[in-house]
Amino acid sequence: MGVSGSGKSTVGALLATRLGLPFIDGDDLHPQANKQKMAAGIPLDDADRAPWLDTIAAALARAPVVVACSALKRRYRDRLRAKAPRVQFIYLAGSPELLAQRLSTRSHEFMPPGLLASQLATLEPPGSNENAFTINIQLSPEAIVDCAVRWLSTSKLVPG
Repeated sequence: MGVSGSGKSTVGALLATRLGLPFIDGDDLHPQANKQKMAAGIPLDDADRAPWLDTIAAALARAPVVVACSALKRRYRDRLRAKAPRVQFIYLAGSPELLAQRLSTRSHEFMPPGLLASQLATLEPPGSNENAFTINIQLSPEAIVDCAVRWLSTSKLVPG
């Protein structure tokens, strides 16, 4: 989980490969209306995100899977937990400057760099009671995955 530019898709795909699990990029599950809104530079609101979060929660509830999803607010993560109580969050945290720099060097179908400020304003980093692990995105994607695998191996919620 994390804001745009934090590396969710890259890290998620690597983590899924390492764990031998399927990978789902949450961006692929957005309804077309959400994609159009974001492409126009308009931030999503809670009503926009609700059906998207429910789709992600359903995927998480079906089987062990790695999903890249922003899950910016506590209530979004709670919504996911309600349908998938074993979900674990790995929060990819980085400075606004690093995130902006990353976004300036990439192109995304519907997430323009201008929406970073709204995502950062919305972001509620996971609390200590959320069974989440925070990793600094200054690490390489491979090092992030190494840290995530070590954390997951200590959890009682690990699949298998």
